Amino acid sequence: MDAAAWNARYAAADEDLVWAVEPNLFVAAELSEDPLPPGIALDLGCGEGRHAVWLATRGWRVRAVDFAAEGVAKGRSLASRAAVDIDWVVADVVTDEPQAPVDLVLVAYLHLPWAEMATVLGRGVDALGPGGTLLAVGHHVDNVDHGVGGPQDVTVLHDHARMAAWADDRDDVDVVRAARVERPVGAAVALDSVVRLRRR
Repeated sequence: MDAAAWNARYAAADEDLVWAVEPNLFVAAELSEDPLPPGIALDLGCGEGRHAVWLATRGWRVRAVDFAAEGVAKGRSLASRAAVDIDWVVADVVTDEPQAPVDLVLVAYLHLPWAEMATVLGRGVDALGPGGTLLAVGHHVDNVDHGVGGPQDVTVLHDHARMAAWADDRDDVDVVRAARVERPVGAAVALDSVVRLRRR
């Protein structure tokens, strides 16, 4: 989906959010169970801003980027209700140059063809200061055949093994975690990918 399609989807929900207000369970778990000291965070493909707002309430200074102005507008409203300040940017994360250095880059449920995703991951790693963390969470490629929900186009789904191999080819980042994980969806199960990298 392009920016126009996402803007239409967000606008069609009127005052409601398309996604939940709470953070994704894997984002929350990775950043709570092995907590990082609050610093500067970059949320790439922030959508309606739920993760940006969650991070800001935990003391992070957040820059949130998405190409859908309607989604960013809902994020602004969510941030206002939570009484937090966030640097909102309407831009395409594939072409936008991140401000550096940052302590955390979050790529949550951003689904792109691999060449574009590799560009986003590369710019994300480049934006990290030493010891910084990049966390990528998304629908796993196996979800199409073995899970529920999410995009049905395998060319845009996450593959933890592919992302880990990409990271291994760089000499400036370590793979902390790369796994396929199960996420309950009612009585069913969705398959997601969780990849956590640390800048050397």
